[in-house]
Amino acid sequence: MTKEPKISAPKKPRSWKQDPEAVKADILAAAKVEFAKHGLSGARVQDIADQIQTSKRMIFYYFGDKEGLYRAVLEEVYGSVRQAERDLNLDGFPPMEALRKLVEFTFDHHARNRDFIRLVMIENIHHGKHMMDVESLMTTNTAAITQIERICDAGVKEGVMRSGLSPLMIHWQISAMSFFNGANQSTFSFNFGNDLFDEAGQAALREQVVQSILASVAA
Repeated sequence: MTKEPKISAPKKPRSWKQDPEAVKADILAAAKVEFAKHGLSGARVQDIADQIQTSKRMIFYYFGDKEGLYRAVLEEVYGSVRQAERDLNLDGFPPMEALRKLVEFTFDHHARNRDFIRLVMIENIHHGKHMMDVESLMTTNTAAITQIERICDAGVKEGVMRSGLSPLMIHWQISAMSFFNGANQSTFSFNFGNDLFDEAGQAALREQVVQSILASVAA
């Protein structure tokens, strides 16, 4: 079974006077774990403060209140995955190879980042209302569709992808399969065993997802 990465809060408190951005990063890292574990209603700001040896007052100074901190966490986790997608530098690859790399990245990211999976599930429980208050997320997440659109345009021009493709639908398909793999591991393995969640099973499943997406766009 895939093991979750352990996230440890810094042992020594940072001084906000010396490095305020690092203090904010420490708060967000601890808050991400706390919200992913307990949800928005169950998370305690005092527990977050204790993990990084700071005060609730300091957290509220930077983020306003608990919901403000939660929104900042959502902004950070979505921003991180979008930045990682940009860092793939897919524009330099042939279209099919670029799409393969994007699918592989998404599958691996969701498998390794269970806190991201949980936070997305939690925000869906809240009907996405907190995301609506984070203006930057609209631009941030639209970039994912734009990236796929460039890949499809190049693929159609080269004759390797069919015309009329919907980048939004492709993004949905990639996300759906990658998200299910991470979000439903516990219940799926309980019902059907762990064969898909050991190293070999994940590698095979990852390739199956890649082939499924590539076949769906091929000319």
